[in-house]
Amino acid sequence: MDLSWAELLVVGVVALIIIGPKDLPGMFRELGRFTAKIRAMGREFSRAMEAAAKESGVNDVAKDLRAVANPKSMGLDAVRSAADKFEKWDPLKPTSAGATTPATAKAPLTPPSMPPVTAPASPAVAAGPATAALAESVAAKKAASAEKAAALKAAKAAPAAEAVVPETVAPAAKRGRVRKTPKAGAGDAE
Repeated sequence: MDLSWAELLVVGVVALIIIGPKDLPGMFRELGRFTAKIRAMGREFSRAMEAAAKESGVNDVAKDLRAVANPKSMGLDAVRSAADKFEKWDPLKPTSAGATTPATAKAPLTPPSMPPVTAPASPAVAAGPATAALAESVAAKKAASAEKAAALKAAKAAPAAEAVVPETVAPAAKRGRVRKTPKAGAGDAE
């Protein structure tokens, strides 16, 4: 029974009105004895059921069922680890187990005049067309970024003497406007 304090108070007031103040303590005493007997019978019943389970081997069967339902014993732990490895797998990184290798190796940061370094395809295991396309795409992106890095280095290394002096710049150019000069055409020549 799950009774709150408010419910117990209502029951107590109703019992006080119906039973009366003289017989109320005796009734509560009998109610307490009755609940104690019910609880003792419940404990005795659960002990008897546990003893019967021990005698019949139900605990052993339950233990075996728990062991069978354990994810580690079913191999689900290995499946999870394999799925994690697959999610973290990078087709461009060669593995020591002889997995597929990309057709092109990672290009080191070199000046744009040098072509990217390519590695020969693995003779043991050939990369599929999707992996090869992915490797070429990554190599092209790296080559483009290497070209941009070299251009930035060259721009930073330009001598400071070539910098434009602010006094010589026209006022319109300072504000970001560029004046267009008309091109000499065939009708302008004299």
